[in-house]
Amino acid sequence: MAIVNVKLTGKKELANGTMEFLLEKPAGFEFRAGQFCDITLIDPAETDDEGNTRGFSLVTAPYEDYLAVATRLRDTAFKRVLRDLPDGAEVKFDAPYGDFTLHKNEAKPAVFIIGGIGVTPVRSMIAQATHDKTSHKITLIHSNKTPADAPFQDDFRAFAAQNPNFTFVPVASEDAPDDWDGERGRVDAALVRKYVTDFGGTIFYLSGPPGMVKAMRSMLVDELQADEDNIRTEEFDGY
Repeated sequence: MAIVNVKLTGKKELANGTMEFLLEKPAGFEFRAGQFCDITLIDPAETDDEGNTRGFSLVTAPYEDYLAVATRLRDTAFKRVLRDLPDGAEVKFDAPYGDFTLHKNEAKPAVFIIGGIGVTPVRSMIAQATHDKTSHKITLIHSNKTPADAPFQDDFRAFAAQNPNFTFVPVASEDAPDDWDGERGRVDAALVRKYVTDFGGTIFYLSGPPGMVKAMRSMLVDELQADEDNIRTEEFDGY
């Protein structure tokens, strides 16, 4: 679709240092769960060498009647301006882009191994699969330093309650309270084997910081003998 102006309709903190921005949904806008948009600030109060446009995964699913993006609030000109925009302010919206989307063959399991804010496109995919009642067997292994750093935990727990084909595995890599019901420590081959049995026929999705994505790909191929052709990746750099 053509680049359009959309209004910011709200924002909220999702987790430590992570904010969600709600946007009006343009009439007739269609996309696939997992795709992303480009957002351009209009006449920002400050800018930097990276310019005024950034890409964001769409957090919301196609069936939902609004759009949302989420990001870690690093101290950059773009994010300072975005954070401070009032409700009703307009930004330029260009979408959809990307092919980090759920495979269509429902007989093949999907396993997401995700670090931090890399979970944004995954929220869209799992929401849509749950809404559509697809028969994909889906497992999400989502690693964050602490539970307080993890966005969308309530959403994923709700999807797991609604969708018998979806298993949510939250992981706290550094610290968690005594009553934490998720996994603890780093995501390694032993943890993945605990939740995955078919490494030849599973489609793996890796998303997060570039170093994490590289390490998880290496683990899958070198230690777990996953089919490298069945690994899909999306890297999230900070800005």
